[in-house]
Amino acid sequence: MKFKLVLGLAFVAVSLAGFGQINNGSFTGNIESTFQYLNADSIIGANQPESKGLLNSYANIFYTNGNFKAGIRVESYLPRIQGYPDRFDGTGLGMRYIGYANDYIDVTLGNFYEQFGSGLIFRSYEDRALGYDNNMDGMRLIFRPAKGVVLKGVYGQQRLSFTDGRVVKGAGIVRGFDGEIHLNELLKKMKDSKFDVVVGASFVSKFQKDDNPDLILPQNVGAYSGRFEVGYGKFKFNAEYAHKENDPSEDNNNSYNSGHAAIANLSYSQKGLGIVLSAKSVDNMSYRSDRTKSLQDVLINYLPAMNKTHTYNLVATLYPYATQPLGEVAYQAEVLYTFKKGTRIGGKYGMPVNVNYSTTYGPIQHTSGINPLDSTGITYEGRLFDQSGLEYWQDININITRKMNANLSLIFSYFNIRLNNDISKVADDAKGIIESHIGVVEVNYKINKKHSVRAEFQGLFTNKDKGNWATAVIEYNVSPSWFFSVMDQYNYGNPNTDLKLHYLIGTFGYIKDASRFMVSYGRQRAGLFCVGGVCRFVPASNGLTLTFTHSF
Repeated sequence: MKFKLVLGLAFVAVSLAGFGQINNGSFTGNIESTFQYLNADSIIGANQPESKGLLNSYANIFYTNGNFKAGIRVESYLPRIQGYPDRFDGTGLGMRYIGYANDYIDVTLGNFYEQFGSGLIFRSYEDRALGYDNNMDGMRLIFRPAKGVVLKGVYGQQRLSFTDGRVVKGAGIVRGFDGEIHLNELLKKMKDSKFDVVVGASFVSKFQKDDNPDLILPQNVGAYSGRFEVGYGKFKFNAEYAHKENDPSEDNNNSYNSGHAAIANLSYSQKGLGIVLSAKSVDNMSYRSDRTKSLQDVLINYLPAMNKTHTYNLVATLYPYATQPLGEVAYQAEVLYTFKKGTRIGGKYGMPVNVNYSTTYGPIQHTSGINPLDSTGITYEGRLFDQSGLEYWQDININITRKMNANLSLIFSYFNIRLNNDISKVADDAKGIIESHIGVVEVNYKINKKHSVRAEFQGLFTNKDKGNWATAVIEYNVSPSWFFSVMDQYNYGNPNTDLKLHYLIGTFGYIKDASRFMVSYGRQRAGLFCVGGVCRFVPASNGLTLTFTHSF
């Protein structure tokens, strides 16, 4: 296997390099490597792996020459770093493709990523921080027959895992078509219209053999959606609706109910003011190319999160919310207002204020008039935006930025987060709603042209789970190359006196052109890491982490 990999890579590199020199082609790409050396720490529940050292590495190499394109990614997990899926191991090709593109057509053979609309029925993407990759392996065709018209077709299998240095694909086959029309570009009569209109529609179907001896399962499951976006002056409104045919699976306990999802966003923007209102309704929208899988395996679709993405440590990692594909009704409102400079409140530099509110409830599943023992397997009726009184999540936060002078700026933030631990479980012992109040003060001070200091002081207060937390971060930067930081998370409110622990970690790094080196050492507590409503569990660890990245 290793010999074939090396031989294949050598052939590709030599061939493309020779072709590139003759025809003035170009190579781009990036390399990343993360090494961990971990110690056992029984107090925080951190284990030392048998190999002691862990390594994740990958390199992307992209080649273009005129209309021709090609690319490969080499991945290596020897073994994988903590928190990555346990089916990542070995060294080999994780992605490869060739293709051709001009102004009218774009053809890709091999691996590719793509999204239809907001992703309600199809999104193929990668997030390395999450260890998530559901790339397609097959063919993608993008056709632009006229100005303002884009047609897409995809056909292939999804990546499931990377085992023994090779990609393992999901059991099913995914086929899809998407069309989008920008009416203002297509129709001459609308070229100068004050309205800007885009409409689109998608259809996706998966095929998986029925190998269940106890049930009659649909081998082909289709999903379709329609969307539009209208802009007028400072206003913009977009919405999408999706319907999925009955799709019995491990996720929904083999229910034969169909699924649906809808999402809508209304925004208003002008200088100094931005307003966004959003709503989402989901029922039975788990859609996978393998009905027997769970967690983040071979998901065909993506359900956008209806809550703000936070970056502060205590806010982002202690009580994050994971999107519930089997059902939720969610709303979000956000206002960004900047008090003008020169006013009493705005001061000399102006003062931005951001207020955000999001909430999520369980849906009502109507059973009236439907026989749960019906041979069709349909057990309830779901309706759009029909919410129950069961609260899943609520987040109220405010962020105020104040520039005191040319060198000093302050950011004050408050967060009130309510998480239903029975629905989106993040704590082992807590039941029902976990409510937390979090305050953050961030200080940025510019010492001179090259030297600056940034500090964060965070406090989380709750009567449940592990009690109150405090976090302090101090970061020193020497532009353009060096940075140093120390972070201490202290669980001073833990009801168990023996677990009132400090999680101290120090980091320093060096940046040179497109290269970045970073070294960290210390404790990392166990918890969830989430991006856009998609989460992975990260176990507790104590040790050294080295990271190197380079782009070319």
